[in-house]
Amino acid sequence: MEQKLSLSQLNALIKEALFDAFPSTVWVVAEISEMKENRSGHCYLELIEKEEKEIVARSRATIWSYTYRMLKPYFETTTGQLFTQGIKILVQVTVEYHASYGLSLNIKDIDPTYTVGDLALQRKEIIERLQNEGVFSMNKELELPLVPQKIAIISSKTAAGYQDFQNQLDNNGYGFQFYTHLFEAYMQGAEAVPTIIQALERIFQYEDFFDAVVIIRGGGATADLSSFDNYELALNITQFPLPVITGIGHEKDDTIIDLVAHTRLKTPTAVAEFLVSGMERFYEKLLQLENDILSLVRETLQFQHGNMERMAEKLQYLVSGFISDKNMRLIKLGNEFQQNINRFSFRRSVELSNFKHDVKSAVSMWSIKKENRFNQKRRILKRVAGEVLLQEKSKVKNLESLTGKVVQNFVMKEKERIHLNESSVRLLNPENVLKRGYTLTLKEGKIIKSVSDLQIADNIETRFADGKVKSKITKKENNGSKKNNI
Repeated sequence: MEQKLSLSQLNALIKEALFDAFPSTVWVVAEISEMKENRSGHCYLELIEKEEKEIVARSRATIWSYTYRMLKPYFETTTGQLFTQGIKILVQVTVEYHASYGLSLNIKDIDPTYTVGDLALQRKEIIERLQNEGVFSMNKELELPLVPQKIAIISSKTAAGYQDFQNQLDNNGYGFQFYTHLFEAYMQGAEAVPTIIQALERIFQYEDFFDAVVIIRGGGATADLSSFDNYELALNITQFPLPVITGIGHEKDDTIIDLVAHTRLKTPTAVAEFLVSGMERFYEKLLQLENDILSLVRETLQFQHGNMERMAEKLQYLVSGFISDKNMRLIKLGNEFQQNINRFSFRRSVELSNFKHDVKSAVSMWSIKKENRFNQKRRILKRVAGEVLLQEKSKVKNLESLTGKVVQNFVMKEKERIHLNESSVRLLNPENVLKRGYTLTLKEGKIIKSVSDLQIADNIETRFADGKVKSKITKKENNGSKKNNI
């Protein structure tokens, strides 16, 4: 039977085997995929190896605090690159195996020159890739507006470079007005690239409003510029529909986004001066155009003034001749018109006299005929009216006779009905009822109609035909039941 080992015994054997296989340090090439610093200053990493974007190896690594305090600044000063995830490194390590935590690498030293070469190679590959894809100069080919005034800014709100940029724009000597809006993003570290791309996506939603995009940051270590040598970020800038102006804040270093941007300037202040000077040049051009237009207008006015004076003199001569000619013609026409008026008036006067005579004769004949016809119709109307009046009088007499008979019959019938009503009322009169032996019982002035309206000890009044009496209820009977006074 094979020998049985406990897990701890197996791990101890693995540790001894690894120690025998790697008794001293070895140099390892790997990429940092994850990195974390704890409060004690230790740095914990995950190292990987890729082949065509597929991870083929993975291992944990540790840099103890006393080593990390020296190794990190040495690496960043030498390479100008942040010691962070996503970079390739050449490190000297010891292979360690812990019974509880497994295999890990303890980093002792690092060779910065390897990373520098790898970064330079990556930078070269990114530039060539952008050129091969035909997008490297796309943003440069965009036309920058003659006077860009609406500026979208990508920067950190607290960055000194952003404050310098705003001060330079707001306090320009000409008082030019710029509209700016900040789209915040991290400008260094692992979050720089995704947040800058997100800012570009937000600006894209307002593409029609802004004239240009400005990416700015303040000064800092050369290592902080590594985020701007990123392919994804550069690709977004090359294909962005607005001109992109960069002011990263370094005099000597050109990042990839500086190379693909429409305009590259050294600092945020230089970007602000570029915008102000563009406005200034345009303003000076406007002033020059204004002066040129004023000069041209003056010359044109002088020339036209001379032409107007010559035309006025010629017009005055022509108008005088025209008025004189028309005046003579008007006098001649006036005389002819007066003669025609006189002849017309005479003819019309004769015609009017003849017409008045004819009208007067016709009116006299018409009046005589109308008077004769009126007298004839008056006689006929008088005769007809007499006949109608006689007929109506006869109808009225007949109606009077008939009405008298109807009224007489109606009065006799009403007298009989009234007499019957009087007899009924006389019979129903309470006094006559009482005379026939009936009485009325009242309580508090009201007639009692039922035994239920009375209670024992109630005072009542009984009325007869010849008087009344008052009494008090001592006994009450109702439908055969009896109730005595208590």
